[in-house]
Amino acid sequence: MAFAHLHLHTEYSLLDGACRIKPLVKLLKEKGFSSCAITDHGSMYGVIPFYKECKANGIKPVIGVEAYLSPDRFVRSTQQEGPFHLILLCENNTGYKNLMKLVSISNLEGFYYRPRIDFDVLKKHHEGLIALSACLSGGPSTYLLQNQYKKALEHVLFMQDIMGKGNYFIEIMDHGIAEEKQVLPQLIQLSLETGIPLVATNDCHYLNQSDAHAQEVLMCIQTGKTLGEDDRMRMTTDELYVKSEEEMLRLFPDMKDAINRSQEIADRCNIDIDFSKIHLPLFPTESGESAGSMLKRLCEEGLNKRYQNPPQKAKDRLYYELNVIEQMGYQDYFLIVWDFIAYARSQGIMVGPGRGSAAGSMVAYCLGITQLDPIKYNLLFERFLNPERVTMPDIDVDFCFERRQEVIDYVAQKYGSDHVSQIITFGTMAARGVLRDVGRVLGYSYKETDRAAKMVPTMLGITLESALKINPEFSAAYDSEERIKKLVDTSLLLEGMPRHAGTHAAGVLITKEPTTNYVPLQLNDQAVTTQYPMGDIEALGLLKMDFLGLRTLTVIRDTLALLKDKGINLKAEDIPMDDKPTYDMISKGDTAGVFQLEGSGMRSFLMSMQPHSFEDIIAAISLY
Repeated sequence: MAFAHLHLHTEYSLLDGACRIKPLVKLLKEKGFSSCAITDHGSMYGVIPFYKECKANGIKPVIGVEAYLSPDRFVRSTQQEGPFHLILLCENNTGYKNLMKLVSISNLEGFYYRPRIDFDVLKKHHEGLIALSACLSGGPSTYLLQNQYKKALEHVLFMQDIMGKGNYFIEIMDHGIAEEKQVLPQLIQLSLETGIPLVATNDCHYLNQSDAHAQEVLMCIQTGKTLGEDDRMRMTTDELYVKSEEEMLRLFPDMKDAINRSQEIADRCNIDIDFSKIHLPLFPTESGESAGSMLKRLCEEGLNKRYQNPPQKAKDRLYYELNVIEQMGYQDYFLIVWDFIAYARSQGIMVGPGRGSAAGSMVAYCLGITQLDPIKYNLLFERFLNPERVTMPDIDVDFCFERRQEVIDYVAQKYGSDHVSQIITFGTMAARGVLRDVGRVLGYSYKETDRAAKMVPTMLGITLESALKINPEFSAAYDSEERIKKLVDTSLLLEGMPRHAGTHAAGVLITKEPTTNYVPLQLNDQAVTTQYPMGDIEALGLLKMDFLGLRTLTVIRDTLALLKDKGINLKAEDIPMDDKPTYDMISKGDTAGVFQLEGSGMRSFLMSMQPHSFEDIIAAISLY
């Protein structure tokens, strides 16, 4: 194979790229490719799944981005030239780190309609990167279309000066677009005049030529247009698919060197993303005390507070857990959690008693992270942490809904704002939603689209394919009505694709080194978030904490404040766990607004069960 795709947009070029990663890699194998690049618009959202899928199938992943390049990233004006498109590819791990920094800077500092870098920041972080001049929106083509050959010449020489000789290439394309044919001879002339080599690419936005229609629909969803509108943004070609080497050679029969150069560039690109290491931040201890000795000291103090005369069983359990924690290297982890919970309590912020498997830890109980005695309730530490566990421990903490952000702000202040960020999440086009989106784009009436959408059963994780099997009415409409068939068939091409980016409700990332050494960042509603979602963060061995905002804690806080106004001073921990009137109320199903007991099914279950102790409540929640 003498050709590699170096300009390709996956489904993570949101509502623009339609190359789904798994089918893409399958197609690359079928067509005999040994390498392929990911170059989504201004983001690295899909890098980890793309890297993993390629590696699993014997394809070399080339990691890159189609960046937006402006003269000055801080100028927010349409009067400024550009932004020009620019393909950046990672030649090595230094380039990968620099790309994460550039993408983060473009989003955090340079965002103006698009995430933008500028020449200065590119010069600072160009090491380990290879640049291609990109499409018709790239610098050279933009100037040539304006009949400014001299400026195009100056631009390519300036870019070569920034990137270094041999690290900048003039990109040529042919999708049957008139403007491409217009600039092609001049791009060749620029190469001859400057000695900057040419590289042939295809701007891939979908897998097969027949998928062009689906990509048009995607773009209409993005821009809020319908296919019938003349002024909608559209591609004037159906050639933006993953072409074979033979197709590329037919496009450029006299430019085999430019074809071969794509593979030569891919051969130069070798990065290794390590998923085997854990990257825990360090807790800043005082007086030179080690994290291990501080953890042991705090636990021993906590043990004596929890038990007036600690039983041997509690002591044995504590030292066993401390030994496992030391063996696995998680001393700093426990100190970090202890510290921000202690801060929250010191500020009067309500903190939950503990949830999930962390409640099985004696260390967590002695540190005040949890409030349930694991010995009393026979809770297993091994369910939370054991040497065979391949993932990091996970302590989810509930905070007062209204004051959760204060705790996150404290963590950012303590470890540095460049070491803390929130975590991205992606909204996807689910079965009913994609039918509504596509129906609007196709120009269907609300009534017609709504009828189709309502034939999809309201089940968790339902897909259109399974809906057609489950609901005979939906299947019959699909088989007999041409418009419904067109709606469903188009929707099937887009279902499950990411639609928009948001912020995870609870996840917070804390890193040992500056966050951009591990992940790219962006802004979501003024919150700094990662561009990698939760699963990718965990796979990279990074510390993710769940800071959950729980309205029930806010209600308890307000209730205690109202009681105080009436002269009754009560703390949450003073409330007895064996109060008979409370269990009578629960047994009547009178639990509206009670966390985890308020659903109609759970209330019915409690009325049948008639719980009389806290252990009964535990059993009810577990069984239900």
